[in-house]
Amino acid sequence: QVQLVESGGGSVQPGGSLRLSCAATGSILSISSMGWYRQISGNKRLLVATITSGGITNYEDSVKGRFSISRDNTKNTVVLQMNSLKPEDTAVYFCHAEGVTYSAGYFPYYWGQGTPVTVSS
Repeated sequence: QVQLVESGGGSVQPGGSLRLSCAATGSILSISSMGWYRQISGNKRLLVATITSGGITNYEDSVKGRFSISRDNTKNTVVLQMNSLKPEDTAVYFCHAEGVTYSAGYFPYYWGQGTPVTVSS
């Protein structure tokens, strides 16, 4: 069974930094894309950043230049470094893994449990 385990959320003042980490556990053979989405007060989850197994990244416009995503394919981990945080970045952040091939087969996507990020003075 595959699980996504997140860590690193918390509270920070505007202008501060946080680092979110996510580890995919289980008998994983490959993951096509990993990334982070965020959700505000029960609204739709929106893309923050994604990265493919080949290292191609995609960022939501409002985080470009402030956030950086990276992954380690050998460890099935993804990290979101968030700098120059703003109050509007406040949300629950969810790790996402797409196109997961593991020992028992294939599943199109998995979600983590979510980690809260609060940016406030």
